[in-house]
Amino acid sequence: MNSWRTVIAQPDELGESPFWHPEDRKLYWVDIPARQVRRADPRSGRAENWAMPLEPGCIAPVRGGGFVIALRDGVYRAPAWGTAPLLVARFAHDTKTTRFNDGKADPAGRFWAGTMYEPRDARRAELYSIDLRNADGEPLIELKAGNAVIANGLAWSPDASTVYWADTPNHVIHAWRWDANSNGMHDHRVFTHFPPKPAGWKPGDAGYGGRPDGAAVDVEGNYWCAMFEGGRLLKLSASGEILAEIPVPVRCPTMPCFGGDDLRTLFVTSASYNRSPEELAALPQSGCIIAMQVDVPGLPVNFVSV
Repeated sequence: MNSWRTVIAQPDELGESPFWHPEDRKLYWVDIPARQVRRADPRSGRAENWAMPLEPGCIAPVRGGGFVIALRDGVYRAPAWGTAPLLVARFAHDTKTTRFNDGKADPAGRFWAGTMYEPRDARRAELYSIDLRNADGEPLIELKAGNAVIANGLAWSPDASTVYWADTPNHVIHAWRWDANSNGMHDHRVFTHFPPKPAGWKPGDAGYGGRPDGAAVDVEGNYWCAMFEGGRLLKLSASGEILAEIPVPVRCPTMPCFGGDDLRTLFVTSASYNRSPEELAALPQSGCIIAMQVDVPGLPVNFVSV
């Protein structure tokens, strides 16, 4: 593997949900607290910003053009970059305490998004699938999982037989058998579980490897996970074995994705929000998007079908 380089130097507060769009060959992502969707051509490093009315948790491209975006209160669709998002599904959660977070399209074209419970003192986060192809014109919404605090780590295996989902504060990644046709999830298992943050631990101390944030899967079925506050990515086999630990030059990587024409560029978003001045001075790439070349390509982004 090669070394990390900075591809987008303008830092995000909390960069998330990156994906590589194969049609315009640009990287898309969101900055959640800044209420921005962003995109850039990594070759120039020049980013464009698209202001949102509420915090965008995640974004996915639509087959034929446009985007689906999960904002704090619901799921929206925008027909093109820079256009006003139109509500397609509102949810009943209390937006004072809960917002949408990690999500993406599944291999069959449904949009999935999970919530996070901001007080973080109860397991009130949930995972939904939203099918915009329903014949009566109303989206088909299904509750797929719950009993979590912060939804993260959503991904599918290359053969579309396994779905992964992480609960970040509880340091656990779940897995289920998944059927693309029925959208059924079965045979839950704990994919992997990480040690909790030690009492009294402070950033920079030894003894803590971080907690699972966003993730991506490569063509060999390996699950690449950003370890928030751990300063590293993990490459896990389909059985949950750690195959590689890759240090990153930020304390809080948030999510990887594969891009470039050959899908061998690994992009990683990160956070600068609520990090100490000392940490930001020591790790000046915090909040930037970094990238490195990898030997095994990743899976391409899934498109939402409408």
